[in-house]
Amino acid sequence: MLSLENQRNHVLETLFGNVEHCIVVVDKEGLISYMNESYCRFLAVDQAKVGGRHVTEVIENTRMHIVVETGEEEMADLQQIRGDYMIAHRIPLYENGEIIGALGMVLFRDTDEWKIMNSHIKDLLLELETYRSQMQQLNGAKYSLHDIISQSPGMLALKEKIRKTAHSDISILLRGESGTGKELFAHSIHHLSERSHQPFIKVNCAAIPEHLIEAELFGYQEGAFTGAKKGGKPGKFQLANGGTLFLDEIGDMPMHAQVKILRVLQEGEVEAVGAVHPQDIDVRIIAATNQSLEEMIKNQTFREDLYYRINVVQIDIPPLRARGDDQRVLAKYLLQKITARTGKRIREFDEAVEALFTSYPWPGNVRELENVIESAVHMADGEKITLTDLPSHLTSIQEGLDGEQSLKDVVEHAEKQAIARALDACGGDKTKAAARLRIGKSSFYDKVKKYGL
Repeated sequence: MLSLENQRNHVLETLFGNVEHCIVVVDKEGLISYMNESYCRFLAVDQAKVGGRHVTEVIENTRMHIVVETGEEEMADLQQIRGDYMIAHRIPLYENGEIIGALGMVLFRDTDEWKIMNSHIKDLLLELETYRSQMQQLNGAKYSLHDIISQSPGMLALKEKIRKTAHSDISILLRGESGTGKELFAHSIHHLSERSHQPFIKVNCAAIPEHLIEAELFGYQEGAFTGAKKGGKPGKFQLANGGTLFLDEIGDMPMHAQVKILRVLQEGEVEAVGAVHPQDIDVRIIAATNQSLEEMIKNQTFREDLYYRINVVQIDIPPLRARGDDQRVLAKYLLQKITARTGKRIREFDEAVEALFTSYPWPGNVRELENVIESAVHMADGEKITLTDLPSHLTSIQEGLDGEQSLKDVVEHAEKQAIARALDACGGDKTKAAARLRIGKSSFYDKVKKYGL
């Protein structure tokens, strides 16, 4: 007698096995339950080997796992696969009111009509990208929410919070460790706001010398001081008028500049250095910091009244180590991005590298992950990144092992840490932990027993 899983696959094969459209079904973990022969043939993969693999490892630019997370269907969405644009439907599957997976259908026809349509789509997207580049040059904002790659529920909820607050003019404070992507969120907020066609001006408060910060922020009049530019110079506030001013690392802002910024926010006017009369100004403030402003207020190095002015809505961006499987998703995305830029033909990571990525705490967050992958791409000789291609600082995970470390020792140490973290994240549930690591349950139990976990 067939098992329940085999019965379901038999039904799916009966329904979709002979259709021309590409069909894929994933479970609630984003693992492939079924992929029909048309899809496997199109992707040049073995149908017998795709079952149980995470959908992101098989289908490029897929959003099936995101549909499972959100429970929202996506109809007639453009998806680029193997250089061509396809039309994809993604539908969440429910059983007794609970989401159990998703069904995806990619519509394409290998005909002259489809090729003409595909060329037309590419032409339109190229034209759209040209307009987008022109807008970026005009307003300075380069990124959108689409550029923030994640499948973790926490980050998806954060992006939804951004969508709800971006349209208003309220001040937003972005908080998070260095490298978590605070600037990407600032750009995204501006793009979604009513000010998206106006300037987006960034100020790195930590990079401006203290004696120049007032002139940089508020501008100066001709003759305001020795060496002042003829005709004067507008400050960042004037340049951002009508748009958004992003104050990065605001915790490094000197106290005397904090006083003037507070006045600008309260009065809606700015006075350039050497000016006789103030100038009306209309800017939205987005600030970012990796410091504890509350502690700085206690130490009287940050003004409490300014803190409440900029902290109307607070966005806490989690570190990479707290974002579940995002290390894996981001690593694959960054590898594609970097290889496309460098022209190197590197397809994947060795399993030992994936295990190391999962167990490493990433103190530098996404920025460190990107730097590590870029370095590894340049060091790699084959089509796969191995442990020997990684920067030496990353392999500090080997500490605690014996002095003479074999490759087997390094892999086992990384594997043990990855399994321990998965068990901890899943509350000790071995089935869920095995699914999280995308390995078979029997193999997972063997490894748990092997490492005494």
